Amino acid sequence: MHHSKKPIKRVNHGESLQASFFFNSLLGVFGGKYMTDCRDEFPNSWFVGARLSSLRKDPSINCFGVDASQPLSVWRAKGWIHPEDPRGWFQWYCRYHQGRRMPGEDERQIARWKALRRHIAQLRRACEPGDYWCRPRQRQALLHWAYDSRSI
Repeated sequence: MHHSKKPIKRVNHGESLQASFFFNSLLGVFGGKYMTDCRDEFPNSWFVGARLSSLRKDPSINCFGVDASQPLSVWRAKGWIHPEDPRGWFQWYCRYHQGRRMPGEDERQIARWKALRRHIAQLRRACEPGDYWCRPRQRQALLHWAYDSRSI
């Protein structure tokens, strides 16, 4: 299992959103397949060192080596997908990071990100500080939301 030690880039969006973001690691957190079909719209530097799979999802290349995501079909059924971001939250976040703003949708996505507090609190209660392998599925899911749980 791979544990990234790449530097973390801080992205601050006022008080509403602060996320640990290391693009070249995060682009591989969805089993390496996520967003490989739209990489031309993002800077090449985001893909340097990314662990990507051109054929299919491969959870073994995730940071914690586990599958912590539901299929896009589930996301669509739950109404989590906006038509302009068919790959979901992470695609929205990448575009938000690059300056795109969508009134209403931005607030919705930021609220969803803030709801991660419960998962962060669960990790703090259940895991010893520095034990990166305590609750790996939950930690992997947090990475999907651009939250690096290694500081917990």
